[in-house]
Amino acid sequence: MNTRVRPSRPATYQDVLDAPPNMVAEIASGRLHLHPRPAQRHSGASFAIAGELYRPFRGGPDDPGGWLFGMEPELHLADDVLVPDLAGWRRERMPAFDDTAFFTLAPDWACEVLSPSTRRFDLTEKRALYAQHGVAHLWLVDPDARTLEAFTLAGGKWVLEVAFQEGDEVRAVPFEAVGFLLGALWGE
Repeated sequence: MNTRVRPSRPATYQDVLDAPPNMVAEIASGRLHLHPRPAQRHSGASFAIAGELYRPFRGGPDDPGGWLFGMEPELHLADDVLVPDLAGWRRERMPAFDDTAFFTLAPDWACEVLSPSTRRFDLTEKRALYAQHGVAHLWLVDPDARTLEAFTLAGGKWVLEVAFQEGDEVRAVPFEAVGFLLGALWGE
């Protein structure tokens, strides 16, 4: 269930702070969106992606790239407050995390694990806002269909780079240097 709250005024960060603790609160184009916390399968897929990417891309001496990753980071991008399932920043743009509770620098990569309560929002408004704020890469993971789609932002539009289905090895921008089996996201 995606609940879009339509106050008589544009939503503010205070609306996010006042949201029930069992909900994820986001502001998109002035509107407050409340979603239930992720279900188990959704959480498991997010954690599996994080596990597959963290070790090879964290920026050690033998790693193919230097990245910082966050799980459900709160992004404050202009007046929008978005919470992707996962996000990553190239260390050239963000050398280290600080102690703030949110990020004001758009990530280089965002990943959304689709669920019945967030699917429509993730595929429409949120995807458009990621493009508007200059997120370079977006992954959409669908646990029901057991697919992963990888998009690149080009000329302000999302371009589908590659789509994976059950049994495929995932090698997708910007992490194509290392592969993992898509089935690993579902615990297989």
